[in-house]
Amino acid sequence: MPTSNRDAAQTTGTHPLNARILPVGHGLRRYRSALLLFAVLALAALGFFAIHRLLTEVHPGDVRAAFAAIRPTQLAAALALTGLSYLTLTLYDVFALRVIGRPLPWRTAALASFVSYTVSHNFGLGPLTGGSARYRIYSGAGLSAADIARIIATATMTFWAGVGVLAGIALLVHPGDMTIAGFALPVIAQRLAGGAALVVTAALLFYSRRPGRVVHLGRWSLPLPILPHALALLGVAVVDLAAASAALWVLLPDPGAVAFPALFLGYALALVVALASHVPGGVGVFEAVILAAVPDVDKSGLLAALIAYRAIYYLLPLFIAALLVAVREGSRWRLPLTRAIETAESIAGTVTPVLLAALVFVGGAILLVSGALPAETSRLHWLRAVVPLPFVEASHIAASLVGTALLLLAPALYRRLDAAFILTRALLVAGIIFSLVKGVDYEEALLLGVIALLLHWTRGAFYRRTTLTTAIFSPGWLLAIGVVIALSLAIGFFAYKHVDYDNELWWQIAWGSDASRFLRASFAIAVFLSAIAFVRLFRPAVAAAEGEAATPPQVAAILAATDQTYAMLALTGDKRFLLSPEGDAFIMYQIQGQSWIVMGDPVGPQPRWADLLWQLRERADAAQGRLLLYQISPKALPLAIDLGLQLVKYGEEARVDLQSFTLDGPNARPLRYAERRATREGASFDVVSAHNVAALLPELQSVSDAWLLEKRSTEKAFSVGAFDPAYLENFDVAVVRQGGRIVAFANIWTTSGRQELSLDLMRHTSDMPYGTMDFLFVRLMQWGHDNGFAWFNLGLAPLSGIEARRLAPLWARAGAFLYRHGEALYGFEGLRAYKQKFAPVWAPRYIAGPDGVGMARALIDLQNLVGNRRPAVVKRAPSTPKVVPVGLSVNTA
Repeated sequence: MPTSNRDAAQTTGTHPLNARILPVGHGLRRYRSALLLFAVLALAALGFFAIHRLLTEVHPGDVRAAFAAIRPTQLAAALALTGLSYLTLTLYDVFALRVIGRPLPWRTAALASFVSYTVSHNFGLGPLTGGSARYRIYSGAGLSAADIARIIATATMTFWAGVGVLAGIALLVHPGDMTIAGFALPVIAQRLAGGAALVVTAALLFYSRRPGRVVHLGRWSLPLPILPHALALLGVAVVDLAAASAALWVLLPDPGAVAFPALFLGYALALVVALASHVPGGVGVFEAVILAAVPDVDKSGLLAALIAYRAIYYLLPLFIAALLVAVREGSRWRLPLTRAIETAESIAGTVTPVLLAALVFVGGAILLVSGALPAETSRLHWLRAVVPLPFVEASHIAASLVGTALLLLAPALYRRLDAAFILTRALLVAGIIFSLVKGVDYEEALLLGVIALLLHWTRGAFYRRTTLTTAIFSPGWLLAIGVVIALSLAIGFFAYKHVDYDNELWWQIAWGSDASRFLRASFAIAVFLSAIAFVRLFRPAVAAAEGEAATPPQVAAILAATDQTYAMLALTGDKRFLLSPEGDAFIMYQIQGQSWIVMGDPVGPQPRWADLLWQLRERADAAQGRLLLYQISPKALPLAIDLGLQLVKYGEEARVDLQSFTLDGPNARPLRYAERRATREGASFDVVSAHNVAALLPELQSVSDAWLLEKRSTEKAFSVGAFDPAYLENFDVAVVRQGGRIVAFANIWTTSGRQELSLDLMRHTSDMPYGTMDFLFVRLMQWGHDNGFAWFNLGLAPLSGIEARRLAPLWARAGAFLYRHGEALYGFEGLRAYKQKFAPVWAPRYIAGPDGVGMARALIDLQNLVGNRRPAVVKRAPSTPKVVPVGLSVNTA
């Protein structure tokens, strides 16, 4: 907002946001993230090594034979049990919503739980992947982040309680030979462990018999379920886990050879290890634990059962979820029939990128694994008569490269990038062709075709126009890509472990040289990834595109009707504008980095505000930007909440009622003294009309340059005007002279309805008379009173009025501390005390932005924007075309 506080900021050479508090342990968290990534990769490698050791005597041909021997009845039973498990999974969220007191329709809870579990099952890191899917759906249904966290916590505790109950029952009723890595657990110890698990569960149920129990973790609280809800949740977990493990049990070559309780114990242990490892989908780790925990089953048959189980329980639900959501999303982008359908499809559309990205990732993994396995001899025999050998060899390499590219593009789809959609669709079509040419792999070609159709059907969901490389190299996706590539290599070396590797193997080209093709494809993948990494390292970052920084002609008419002086910042020449269709309202904003920063409330009739803010919110989202509303009034708070933004109190604005302003009374004594002393020292006040300002510009320029040099400051931007002749000529200018020489000046902001009067740019010489600025303010307020203005806006006192109570948010306590003890940085208390001399009315002002780290990044961008530190690709307009709205200038007699 306009005022002296801006020049106070320039006086100290700082902005209030310079005093930000960096998160404690920020560098440590980055270091821990790198360690976590390394640990997960190490655990994945350990899992692959364990599988390799466990399958030393297993021949790939035996695994293929065991896989082919799985009976249709076994597959049907596994499919039915998988369906029961996933149907039961939806009830976790249904009961969790009741526990936290936020019940939703079953279809909403079912969609959230089904999507989140399918994604987390396949990619691990459940709180991140599954939690993200839940957040997308539940936030659209009106739930807060805290409520979503409570749902996840309730479901997680229920799941582990179910594991404990079933494991306890299994240990009690069927203790057996539990020997893993040479350690045997005695039967009595097994029974004691099982009994302890059941006793702990019973104690927890007994504890929940009384309603109203709540667990507190800092400021976050989790209500515990009452006994009926707790029993229902436990029953859901037991049915879910029993069905999920039974789906694997029925796929075994001879299920009767292994008691179900024994199989469940191994299954539970595999779940614990896989989840603790954070390896995506537990690939390798889960299988290794099962192979070690169930020693009495033929290893070839058990491995075939695990492969079938992963396809049925993991990949098939992921495909179904993507299919359901894609159909709804495709319909939403075309012609919704009713309001109810539109709402359901809108909820579904929020998770489409998650599922399509996951499905494309799986498609890439299938191409890589296919390239690591030998081709079917009969198909190669048929292919030999149709396709020349060099085409087969080239297609084998190309299919692996396409698979690798799909892994890289999956995170870009997750971010809704249109370039990712175009490239992925093209690669899927290419993958279909290469799959058929390299070995008539029609199964994977059919799957890739379905994925391509689903992607094309939902093309409207991928609307963000931005660079592709910004989405590829996040640590999570690097981890997932590394695990899949490592898995394909491990499968390849396992498949060809009986081949003697030598230098000639690289160059063999024959219909039966599958091992040679595998080596060449692996080499091509390494070259491709190295090239991508090289390009990424040396490619400069691309900033947001900058449009023309010119003031639209409609702005003058809108400013002529406004009653808020801050709207005159539209004439500074460093802003973008979004105009309402009616042409009677606008938003002024600027893009800094990835932040779209709005200056103040929208200008114009309040009914136009919502549409304008939502339009800008959608534009920012399409550009992968974050929206920040700077110095908004309480009138804009409901809209900020509707936009899903976090509110932070920034300070308080001071306004003086000119009709009651007086220099009489003891409280105005300092102002009377300053005015009289400045007058005795020869100070005189005058208001120069806007059309006469041009003649004074050289003298005003010298005052401004001297002021900047003395303060060792530079011109600020965005929230304050700069010394720009084209800008200053729009306004009347208040000047203070001494002996005919200008010693201080300020441009005047006025509204045509004379509702408000304010100052923006204020500069003075170092040898001005004592009390000159008080003299300037007093005389200008008297001038405003005489000309019929209602209010004088003294501008903002940053961080003023923020409560620092014990239970206040951290930002509030930090801001209050800075306000009281940060005089050396900005002079917060001094600024408020100075404005308090004029007996103003104080009104709060707020900042609204994204949650968490996004808010910190947006505030940094705001600081750079206000400090006029713009990216090199963004050039501020050298001057603003002169715009003098009708009634803006107030001429003096």
